[in-house]
Amino acid sequence: MSTTRQHPPGDLGREPDEAASTAPDPVDRQWRTLSLAQASGIVPMARDFARQALHDWGWLPASSADRRAAAEDVLLVVSELVTNACLHAEGPEELRIGHTPKALRVEVVDRGAGQPAPRTPHRAGRPGGHGMFIVQRLCTDWGVLRSEDAPGKTVWAELAAPA
Repeated sequence: MSTTRQHPPGDLGREPDEAASTAPDPVDRQWRTLSLAQASGIVPMARDFARQALHDWGWLPASSADRRAAAEDVLLVVSELVTNACLHAEGPEELRIGHTPKALRVEVVDRGAGQPAPRTPHRAGRPGGHGMFIVQRLCTDWGVLRSEDAPGKTVWAELAAPA
């Protein structure tokens, strides 16, 4: 089962203060980067890239149901963030995945000016519109980093590493 931090409905994620956005990455964080600009089949490509990173980092093949669920959560978050960039942000430019022994961070860079926001799911079963709600529920934290010198942003999400 995933460790989640509950955000209130309508929460837009954390907009880091200046000190947090300029703080160095943990020394032990390993990163993988995939360019998505001008690519086709972006969502499956992003999932395959994430799956390979999880395999290389020992999250897959999963040795327990909890580890399998944690890996599936990562793949779902990757799908949702990349899809959100495709639908609402002029397409994703780059996918970055970084991991430490305690957490995994997914970042999607896009050119869009909008602000992602979770929506409360509709009971009528209407499809779509729940991507950031899913991200909010599965992740320990998420937020947006704005680029000061260019249009666009980085939407990031962090998930706890499996025990």
